[in-house]
Amino acid sequence: MTRDPEDLSDVYGAKTPEQSRAIYNDWALSYDADNLARGFRLPSLGAAMFARFMGTAEGPVLDAACGTGLVGESLRILGYGPITGCDLSPGMLAAAQATGQYADLVEAEMGSGLPFADDRFAGFICVGAFGPGHAPAESLIHLARVTRPGGIGVFNLLEATWKAQGFQSVLESLVDSGQIHIAQRSEPFLPFLLAEPDLWSRLYVIRRL
Repeated sequence: MTRDPEDLSDVYGAKTPEQSRAIYNDWALSYDADNLARGFRLPSLGAAMFARFMGTAEGPVLDAACGTGLVGESLRILGYGPITGCDLSPGMLAAAQATGQYADLVEAEMGSGLPFADDRFAGFICVGAFGPGHAPAESLIHLARVTRPGGIGVFNLLEATWKAQGFQSVLESLVDSGQIHIAQRSEPFLPFLLAEPDLWSRLYVIRRL
């Protein structure tokens, strides 16, 4: 299903995992074309930030809410892997599988937990996903758990909604409890160069302690 580039209200307004899953299943086949036509640059900026902080460190990487695999492809080009992807949408996972860049792909709702052992990954990346329907603030707790000490995580938060959606309080709790350190908080930027001029986001980098 091709979406109107000026109307993603149902995507941003999804309140439950079931709503998000249905939306992304329907959107999977045209997701890349629709978003890249709008100047979508979160995958490339996220991968670049990941590479900056991860450096040449080796180990398994989690592409959380991997979607169609845009981030995973970028990370493999940069030499990282093996990469595990997870997403709540089977349709998106099928598109990611077709890239051939993932060692494993798992269906998962991050707000409810992640089916991975503690300290499994050298790092994670999660861009374009955080929100109440797809990946609520509690997702950060689960992502920190599966990241090994010294590992990093890269994700983005929308400036207009991140506090109201509970991300500030979860981040502060993880910092105060000694689980993570916030290594970088980028300046605000537009996720889409050719659309949504009022939508601002920041990239965050955390390091697991």
